[in-house]
Amino acid sequence: MKDDRDHPNCQHREYSMPRMSAAEKQKSHERILDAAARLFRERGIEATSVAEVMQAAGLTHGGFYKHFPSKQVLVAEAFRHAAEGALSGAEAEAAPGGPARAEARARYMARYLSSEHMSDAGHGCPIAALGADLARDEGAARAEATQALERMAAFLGPDAHSEDDSGLALTALLVGTITLARLADRPDLSARILEAGKRAAAMLEKCAEEGAEQAG
Repeated sequence: MKDDRDHPNCQHREYSMPRMSAAEKQKSHERILDAAARLFRERGIEATSVAEVMQAAGLTHGGFYKHFPSKQVLVAEAFRHAAEGALSGAEAEAAPGGPARAEARARYMARYLSSEHMSDAGHGCPIAALGADLARDEGAARAEATQALERMAAFLGPDAHSEDDSGLALTALLVGTITLARLADRPDLSARILEAGKRAAAMLEKCAEEGAEQAG
C-alpha cells in the first residue's frame, strides 16, 4: 500500500505550515475524508496515493500527517465516513417497524439497484466498491467494512433487532448485483443484471414476509 511518507520536501512543508485552529483542522480533516472516500471508491485503494488524496482535497501533501499517522488509518476512517454517508439518511427515514420502515427500505433498494448508482461508484456503497480490496486486508479497514455490512443487513431486515437472515440475504444480493452490473462491459447486460437483481430482491422480500406471517 503506497504511503508517500518519503515524498520530497514532505517534512519541510509540514513544519512550515501555519498553525490551524481546531475548527480549521476539523474542516480540513473532513475535506481529506471526503476526497479519500471518493477516490478510493472510484480508483481502488492501491491505485490512489496520499498525494492524490491531498491534491483532491485542495491541501498540501505535507499536511497529511497532521491528520493521519498512515495511509492505512486513512483508509479505515474514509471507509467509515463513506458508510455513514451511505446509510445514515436511510436509517433516519425508517421508524422502528411499521409502514415507514418498509417504505424507507424500498426506497433504499430502488436507489441501490439504479443505473445512477451503478455509474457513480465514487459516491455509492463502499462495500460494493471496496469489498474485494478489503477482503485481503487484516486491519481496521476490514473491521469497518464488516461493521458496515452488519449495519446494512440490520437495516434491510424486517426490523432492527430481527435474528433472521433476510437482511443478510438482501445485502448479499444488492452488493453482488451492483458489482456485476459494473463489471459487465455492455450496457444491455448491465441493465439486465440490475433488473434481475430487482426481481430477486422482490422475491426475497415476499419470502421473508410469508415466513414472518407463518411464524406469527
